[in-house]
Amino acid sequence: MKITHIEHIGIAVKSLEEAIPFYEETLGLKCYNVEEVKDQKVKTAFFKVGQTKIELLESTDAEGPIGKFIEKRGEGVHHIAYAVEQIEDQLKKVEEKGVRLIDKTPRKGAEGLDIAFLHPKSTFGVLTELCENKNK
Repeated sequence: MKITHIEHIGIAVKSLEEAIPFYEETLGLKCYNVEEVKDQKVKTAFFKVGQTKIELLESTDAEGPIGKFIEKRGEGVHHIAYAVEQIEDQLKKVEEKGVRLIDKTPRKGAEGLDIAFLHPKSTFGVLTELCENKNK
């Protein structure tokens, strides 16, 4: 697999309204995009740090993946996302190596990226996301 860079780090928060000021006023970052991804039951806010993004994730439904994560573990780092090319081929390759997939085929994520998750039981406890920007 050829990873080009860390696309983003996903951080689960209870409230974007409360978290965004910390990133802007304390860390000096600028929130450049807020969007809702309805099928994932989440609202996201993005910040750039060099080439890498920080993605804050607020659940829009307590039964959604972020709502369940916060209920079980509290706020904090949720996942790390790597930018790849030919995401479909990369998923096949990692599955052939015995990695358990959450997504066998990519789906649309925030910012129009094609995304797919690898199960943390196969990635040493880290929820891992592969992302491809087919719009570039």
